[in-house]
Amino acid sequence: MYQWRKFEFFEEKYSAKCAIPEDDDVDVTVKNEDKKIECCSSGRGKVVTGFDDGTVCLFDRGLKFNYAFQPHSSSVLFLQQLKQRNFLVTIGEDEQLTPQQSALCLKVFDLDKMQSEGSSTSSPDCVGILRIFTNQFPEAKITSFLVLEEVPPILLIAIGLDNGSIYCIKGDIARERITRFKLQVENHSDKTLSSITGLGFRVDGQSLQLFTVTPSSVSLFSLHDQPPRRQTLDQIGCGVNSVAMSDRSELIIGRPEAVYFYEVDGRDQRTGKHTFNIYDLKNRLIAHSVSVKEDMESKLDMLFKKNLYTVAINLVQTQQADAAATSEVLRKYADHLYSKQDYDEAMAQYIHTIGHLEPSYVIQKFLDAQRIYNLTNYLEKLHEKGLASKDHTTLLLNCYTKLKDVEKLNLFIKSEDSIGELKFDVETAIRVCRAANYHEHAMYVAKKAGRHEWYLKILLEDLGRYEEALEYISSLEPSQAGMTIKEYGKILIEHKPLETIQILIRLCTEDGDKRGHSNGVYVSMLPSPVDFLSIFVHHPQSLMDFLEKYTNKVKDSPAQVEIHNTLLELYISNELNFPSISQVNEGGDYLNVASAKTVNLSAQSNGTISDNKSSEEEKNRLKRREKGLRLLKSAWPPEMEHPLYDVDLAIILCEMNAFKDGLLYLYEKMKLYKEVIACYMQAHDHEGLIACCKRLGDSVKGGDPSLWADLLKYFGELGEDCSKEVKEVLTYIERDDILPPIIVLQTLSRNPCLTLSVIKDYIARKLEQESKMIEEDRQAIEKYQEDTLAMRKEIQDLRTNARIFQLSKCTACTFTLDLPAVHFMCMHSFHLRCLGDNEKECPECAPEYRSVLEMKRNLEQNSKDQDRFFQQVKNSKDGFSVIAEYFGKGIISKTSNGSTSSLRSGSASSNSGF
Repeated sequence: MYQWRKFEFFEEKYSAKCAIPEDDDVDVTVKNEDKKIECCSSGRGKVVTGFDDGTVCLFDRGLKFNYAFQPHSSSVLFLQQLKQRNFLVTIGEDEQLTPQQSALCLKVFDLDKMQSEGSSTSSPDCVGILRIFTNQFPEAKITSFLVLEEVPPILLIAIGLDNGSIYCIKGDIARERITRFKLQVENHSDKTLSSITGLGFRVDGQSLQLFTVTPSSVSLFSLHDQPPRRQTLDQIGCGVNSVAMSDRSELIIGRPEAVYFYEVDGRDQRTGKHTFNIYDLKNRLIAHSVSVKEDMESKLDMLFKKNLYTVAINLVQTQQADAAATSEVLRKYADHLYSKQDYDEAMAQYIHTIGHLEPSYVIQKFLDAQRIYNLTNYLEKLHEKGLASKDHTTLLLNCYTKLKDVEKLNLFIKSEDSIGELKFDVETAIRVCRAANYHEHAMYVAKKAGRHEWYLKILLEDLGRYEEALEYISSLEPSQAGMTIKEYGKILIEHKPLETIQILIRLCTEDGDKRGHSNGVYVSMLPSPVDFLSIFVHHPQSLMDFLEKYTNKVKDSPAQVEIHNTLLELYISNELNFPSISQVNEGGDYLNVASAKTVNLSAQSNGTISDNKSSEEEKNRLKRREKGLRLLKSAWPPEMEHPLYDVDLAIILCEMNAFKDGLLYLYEKMKLYKEVIACYMQAHDHEGLIACCKRLGDSVKGGDPSLWADLLKYFGELGEDCSKEVKEVLTYIERDDILPPIIVLQTLSRNPCLTLSVIKDYIARKLEQESKMIEEDRQAIEKYQEDTLAMRKEIQDLRTNARIFQLSKCTACTFTLDLPAVHFMCMHSFHLRCLGDNEKECPECAPEYRSVLEMKRNLEQNSKDQDRFFQQVKNSKDGFSVIAEYFGKGIISKTSNGSTSSLRSGSASSNSGF
């Protein structure tokens, strides 16, 4: 046998007793001495224990208490500390939500992430919770538990039950992407022989196998076969807590007679290794046993002291230590090489620690410019393994740019698989390349990653290639093109207004073969021009061109009102300004905005703004005014009750900008005739004022005759000679009998510049007319008096003198009158048989008599309708004539005192009617 190198690995040492401190801040109902340990696991330099009160405690290598937390409400039955990731998997009892649902659940905790539970306590973050038993996997007693870490984050969990079954759960528990399957070992009537007492995974390349142990057998499942194939290795087994796996993937079970090692092809009986035993042969027991094997950490510390790092690396590899422990050895070796200034070899070792060692530890050592090549190499490996952050990407790109290594930059940026979350952060790469003036590389990344906003930002803000930007926007989908136009439209409108407007028209209209004919539903799905108004904030002329082209193409846009409002302001405003009042508060308080602008306008009225305008500007202003008037008329066709713009806004705009034609059209369209003549009055346009009254004050054509009264009042208060106009107004007042002469005299008497000669002819004609009416009334009175006297004489004659009936024929049948006969005071005679049942009234005179009675009843009924009476008085040109008519018909004089007093009180409250 060849000579092995010797090291002092053997040491016997007594460890102090471990104690768990009590936490006063946590509600602990069970004292530490009453706690019972249910399970235990170790790994990553920690020992983890689970207790029957649902708490878990963590200790370091020296069994010094670190912290505790409570993953389950009742008891922790099983737990396992994972090796690759600092995760803890537990099985325990929690509160039972429903009687049908098991209280057992599986939880996964990330021990690197702590979350606060109170003022002084914290617990690891629970990344996954899983119910073990379902309808397809019925509940049974759990007897064993094992977790295998496959490619993170995939876990393979095996749960052994007392009925000989094994429930397997595979997948990412944190994301609940799992699959379940069941393995069956054997069934015995006696559960003590069939319960699963131990489990062990064996990984050999692509092959995955599972050792299962019961009290009566040892089996091996080949999980790579579908369905998994079972192989019986032995007909003897062991009890619980007697199964382990060696570093060489051997199954180890302990029985009273020996320790057995199992490979895939069977068992091998061995004695204990690295153990000193004292046997009592008579009583068949081990009297004393001392382990003489030194732990891995002590061995490595001894090797590190002697700088035997390669031996330490070989040791951890042969012992199949976990990746974290191997990485720690490599780090110490790399630190050793770094201290000896062997930077290349040190970086080679640091690269092997990627995934376990914090990258900032390595990066900080190589930030010096002389070692930038080593740093670049490390950062490249980080990106290849998909572990780079945004800061790492920034640093790597800065390294490339400082080294001016365009070839590597191209390789990193333009490789086929470089774009993606697993390679580098796209936005960071774009930002760094842009800052270093590598604009083409930044544009390449932005285009390939679909980051259109960055691509256009570089084209427009850095390179000023506006035509190329417009071509790129045209190639995008409509929705993406719309978003980019909103963001960069201001720059494009400033430099390429015509081309930008063309793109907007294509976006907002139905141009193109695929869009077909006009369809209101489809138009409502297209972007609205209102969405793009903000990009024209400094270019109102371009906005006007855009909206005009749009309205010429689309006649039924859902945003017609908003578009017309904007166009009206552009047309009517004295100067093209933006933003508009139509955009303030989405059509809010127009009056406040108008008053503010009116104050501003009045403040500027004393200046020389209009004097400084060029003739071209004035010409453009008049042209816009013409367009504005056409829009006011075309957007309010006669058949529509309301216009396709905001009327209040249009009136405010016309008033603010002194647009008389538009204001007159709106007032006239809204039938606000008094406001129309008020405009002429303010302008002292007497000729236009009279012409307007002729058009709007003709009652025959539906006009308002009261306009003439307002016009007369205006001339009466004018304070200047307007005899010609007054005479013309009096002509129409006299024609339509609008005002009484006394009102005319009182109104015109206020103007000291008017003489009596102005109204002399009018008064003469009115006096002649009144005299004629008086004469006609006198003649009517005399006629009514004569008729009344005749009627009274006839009534008196009927009362005092006898009537002689001389008719010889019946008025009804014209036959000779014979008895029995009936004679009426109206001198009509009838056969009794011709009258039928109606003997009390003359059939000839009865209809006329009934109509008189009906008329009388109606008059008496109307006398009680006071509202109607006052309404007639109010609407009449001469209220006195209505009252006289009521007296003439005997309505008022024949009412009772109460009705009369009520009517008087009503008249007193309605003086305006008279």
